[in-house]
Amino acid sequence: MCEIKKIDFLTNKGELGMKILFETERLYLREILPTDAESMFEMDSDAEVYKFLGRKPIRNINESKKMIESIRDQYKRIGIGRWAIVEKESGNFIGWTGFKFEKENQNGHRNFYNLKFRLLRKYWGKGYITEATKAAINYAFTELKIPEIYSMTLLSNLKSQRVLYKLGFQLEDKFKFQGDDITWYKLTNK
Repeated sequence: MCEIKKIDFLTNKGELGMKILFETERLYLREILPTDAESMFEMDSDAEVYKFLGRKPIRNINESKKMIESIRDQYKRIGIGRWAIVEKESGNFIGWTGFKFEKENQNGHRNFYNLKFRLLRKYWGKGYITEATKAAINYAFTELKIPEIYSMTLLSNLKSQRVLYKLGFQLEDKFKFQGDDITWYKLTNK
């Protein structure tokens, strides 16, 4: 399981701030900060990382900065969002996991929490996403009392589907979105 606590967290750029932090065996999860832009750019400019996202990788760091602003705005507006995953051993930002509150209609749903995750390719295959996302789900269910979480992936994205199954998600539906075959998953807070 994970421990949920508020601690002073020193970022890799030396900024000190009081951040909600989830601690797992190998990872810290903290707010995504403007200083994460370089690592976000490294991750989001990688064509392999973007292979199953239905869009092209980003081309400049300003796109990463805009995404960080959007994520941080969601923290302020609704108190939840996506969190940076930091490897304890190295202190490196290795990706992010968490939730986007979706207001627009997707597969007949609106105003729902959509689980999303992304990892720098060099950290794939180590179980980090499953470990980090368990902590994020635990926080969403126990602290925020969110009743249910949804997630969707391309039908061809078998690795993400395996992660969702490991986390307890159930396949609810398959549908077309912008010409792609999508799988739709749900996890209920019990």
